[in-house]
Amino acid sequence: MPKNPVRGIGRRLLLVASLSFAFQIPSIAHAEDAYPGQPVRIIVPFSAGGSTDVLARTIGQRLGTLWKQSVVVDNRPGAGGMIAAQVEAKSSPDGYTLMLASGSMFTVNQYIYKQLPYSIKDFSCITTVASNPMVVAVAPTMPVSNLKELITFGKTHHPKLNFGSAGIGSQVHMADEAFADATGIPMVHVPYKGEVLALNDLMADRVQVVLPNIAAAMPFIKGKTVKVLAVTGDHRSSAWPDVPTVSEAGVPGFNVTGWFALVAPAGTPPDVVSKIQKDTVKVLADPDVRQRLAVLGMDPVGDTPQQLQSRIATESAKWQKIISSRNIAAN
Repeated sequence: MPKNPVRGIGRRLLLVASLSFAFQIPSIAHAEDAYPGQPVRIIVPFSAGGSTDVLARTIGQRLGTLWKQSVVVDNRPGAGGMIAAQVEAKSSPDGYTLMLASGSMFTVNQYIYKQLPYSIKDFSCITTVASNPMVVAVAPTMPVSNLKELITFGKTHHPKLNFGSAGIGSQVHMADEAFADATGIPMVHVPYKGEVLALNDLMADRVQVVLPNIAAAMPFIKGKTVKVLAVTGDHRSSAWPDVPTVSEAGVPGFNVTGWFALVAPAGTPPDVVSKIQKDTVKVLADPDVRQRLAVLGMDPVGDTPQQLQSRIATESAKWQKIISSRNIAAN
């Protein structure tokens, strides 16, 4: 009986389809492993030398070693992080342009800017890299040696004290505002394009108070060019165990902590986001990195994208209340 040519063609097509699917399986499995195939850029929203910059360079160096690719830090300071955020949001969603954002960019700016050119929807959350308390730092010429003396001086001194920040809406600005609100000290905000610039002017007594991230303040503290009165977290910093918390020093319940998170443009493939998150967690588990962060007064985090989204939602509600109470607006 002659063979059915149609049936033979059908079998050959089935065989080709099966082989094609078989070759696709390893391609899918190794899609995540293919990243990164070229240098990666981490945008930092503030000037070089600040805590965000120091953290980005610390993590970027280790990720570069792990990935066998260059990881370049690109500082884009200004406008409370808006300049960097716009650059990041418009970048290709391929995982090769990341941003190390400060928490305030997603929890504060939405309430103080009438026209914010970005939202959290423009980004893919990856992970919170680290958190740290701020410090209450004053100019070396200030006639105070502890927090209670600062509060008394601030309430009786005229004209009002000036406090410097890393820009309107920055974590440093909001820590200052929360501190002024909790203590009743009347102060005038002087924004800079980074906390190191504010600390330089604090050292020169052009501003009298700054609440910088502890990492940025470290060189000034060690050099004794500014005076540190307290830390803003709920526990003392391992970097400066002799410095009391604001709560211990006379303002019960005060707790402000800064944090820094890696994000990518919205639409970045989930497998690439997962790869970056997992590798960042690996880097944060390295004893040398943990020691480096401890010296900087930072605590490693390494949470999931979902946990980062929850953190943003919780803190947004907190800062919305303070912004309303303080009547803070940027434009």
